[in-house]
Amino acid sequence: MIKRLSLASRLALLFAACTAVVSLIAGVLFNHASEAHFIELDQQQLDSQLVALRSTLQGVDSPVTFARREAQLRAELNRQPELRLRITAAGQRWLDDAPGESLPDAPGLHSLQNAGTDYRVYNAPLKPGQPDSPQLTLMLDITHHQHFLQRMQHLIWLTVGLSALATALLGAWAARSGLRPLRRMGEVAASVSAHSLTQRLPQQHMPVELAELAQSFNAMLGRLDDAFQRLSAFSADIAHELRTPLSNLLTQTQVILTQPRPLEDYREALHSNLEELQWMAQLVNDMLYLAKADHGLLMPKREPLALADEVDALLEFFALLAEDAQVSLIREGTAHTQGDRGMLRRALSNLLDNALRFTPAGGEVRVRMTDGVRLTVENTGEGIPPELLPKLFDRFYRADPARHEGSSEHAGLGLAITQSIVRAHGGRIFCESGAGLTRFVIELPKGD
Repeated sequence: MIKRLSLASRLALLFAACTAVVSLIAGVLFNHASEAHFIELDQQQLDSQLVALRSTLQGVDSPVTFARREAQLRAELNRQPELRLRITAAGQRWLDDAPGESLPDAPGLHSLQNAGTDYRVYNAPLKPGQPDSPQLTLMLDITHHQHFLQRMQHLIWLTVGLSALATALLGAWAARSGLRPLRRMGEVAASVSAHSLTQRLPQQHMPVELAELAQSFNAMLGRLDDAFQRLSAFSADIAHELRTPLSNLLTQTQVILTQPRPLEDYREALHSNLEELQWMAQLVNDMLYLAKADHGLLMPKREPLALADEVDALLEFFALLAEDAQVSLIREGTAHTQGDRGMLRRALSNLLDNALRFTPAGGEVRVRMTDGVRLTVENTGEGIPPELLPKLFDRFYRADPARHEGSSEHAGLGLAITQSIVRAHGGRIFCESGAGLTRFVIELPKGD
């Protein structure tokens, strides 16, 4: 199996490739610029030679007159050893110092190689503007130019290779140094376990590009730590809640079986056990309900609801209990929303049950509604300390320090279930307490 490249190696190779491409493009552009510059110089030199030749051959229009100027012309050519000349007129060659037979005959500047020598060929008439003018073919030896360009091309390739190699090495070092915070993150992640969720990355030493990632990583560790602590506390609470009823069941069953007893005693023991089992079954059902809420499996139906009608029905249900406790039940306002009737009734029932339990005789429980939709359940009585308010919706939490172990009525799950129902409907719930008044506030999306 081919080993995958590390991120540092990939960055180093990327740096090297980018440097090589940039160096190559720069070298090619420089090479083209140099070649164009030499062509321009050759053109200037040939133009000056052409002016000199036209001056020397001024008045020449036949082989006879050319023969009179040939000596002077050759003397001029001898002073220019890199220059070759061919003169043709009416298909005849008056002078031919050019190497090779086949030369470009089109006007203008051309390049030619012959016997390993590079030439710049320039065709022009001796007498511009005359159709029958003799034609001059000037050949300039540019071998030294070509050698220079070849050396420069070799230098370009060498520079590209060396710069790519140097960049790869420096890029590997820079990438390794720059990725040190990532390796630190990997070390922290590798050391995370159920017993070391308190470790955090030092954000102040992180580069700007990794600071946000470090912050997200620390936030994730914080959520994991919080979830693990809640899960540990949850498991301990379940064990605590189930220990007492299980102990009661075992003890009562063992006692009833120690000796033969009348049928009525067995019947009474079974009824007692049935109550404990029913409470345990309800506790398990509530826990399954909360587990579904945690995994987003609570899917409330969406039907138009008049909350005033639902609250009136619940107040009628609690009327006898309120009468016995000498507590007044009051409903104010109306509101409409889209939601699940059964789930919302369960949430409101939990709030009303809590309010009745903690309202002293002569007090009142008041339900207010506005078409915001905002619904409050408030009761008079002793308030809740501010430090306890954030814990009210925790599972198995009771504001009363006496836990009432094994109580089949209040396991401390009512408010947690209420919060899950409200959140499933896209709303939120919170508690306010002070000045002899406790208020639970539910905010829900407004119905059509």
